[in-house]
Amino acid sequence: AFSPTQQISGSVSGGCVEGAVISAGQEVLQTGIPQLLHFGVADETAWNIGLACGGEIWVWVEKMTTAVADFLTQNQSGAIVTIIRGNDALLGQKLFFSAKAHRDNGTKKKNFQSTDFLNPQLEQEILAILPTVEQSQRYQLNNEIELFIDLFQLAPTLIIVGGGHISIPLVTLAQTVGYRTIVIDPRRAFANPERFPHADKLVAAWPNKAFQEVLITESTAVVLLTHDPKIDDPALHIVLNSPAFYIGALGSKKTHAARKQRLHDTGFTDDQINRIHGPIGLNIGAKAPAEIALAIIAQIIQQDRIE
Repeated sequence: AFSPTQQISGSVSGGCVEGAVISAGQEVLQTGIPQLLHFGVADETAWNIGLACGGEIWVWVEKMTTAVADFLTQNQSGAIVTIIRGNDALLGQKLFFSAKAHRDNGTKKKNFQSTDFLNPQLEQEILAILPTVEQSQRYQLNNEIELFIDLFQLAPTLIIVGGGHISIPLVTLAQTVGYRTIVIDPRRAFANPERFPHADKLVAAWPNKAFQEVLITESTAVVLLTHDPKIDDPALHIVLNSPAFYIGALGSKKTHAARKQRLHDTGFTDDQINRIHGPIGLNIGAKAPAEIALAIIAQIIQQDRIE
């Protein structure tokens, strides 16, 4: 990215093609017409000009708009599709698609929905292919139109109900693998910045109130670690009716059996109750808090990877 004053942020190739990109960028800023640039060099030529190896790259140069930033600030899964080859009327046009995740017979899938209405026929063609796209890539839609499909995954969140000893290393492990972490506990002796300076959010409130300010999405995992029905059960009443992809609860088999019975008595079905991983975590023989935290985060990752 660079401004009209040629201030560069980031790098395309470490200096090999930046000059040409800047020149094209200045033209794009003036005309508003985006450009798709191609650069390539053979291996034998690369040595002669001081490069370790050859190769080729394509660079899309466009004028930045607020539409992309506005879409990204919505913090949702989806795709931004840019037309990088096409007629003058379509070139550079963007289509924005939001996505809702769901599971069909154990397979993770996404339902895409257009948030823009550029061309109904074109949108339908793109909607038909989006579920098959697994990573950001160029895509030849037809003989005339080529796309760049940029996929965005909602940042995963781990909600931890209970600020006990297991929760401290669990926050660290979750953040290491890319999760945003939220700790909920009505007991201020547990939910305080001294114990959790590394958590993204602390909510010192009972679950009924705490979940009013905490969003649960299809990219949310929830673990209940207080081992106290007065706290865990109200939280379960909320999360069992949510789209959270993982729900786990601390406790022995006997404790979990009693928990299931209480949920049955309050009207929850077997299908709802069976969403709970209990006893929580993979069976790795964990005993210490950090080991239990490792077993929990491993089970969350395993659940998220189910295909």
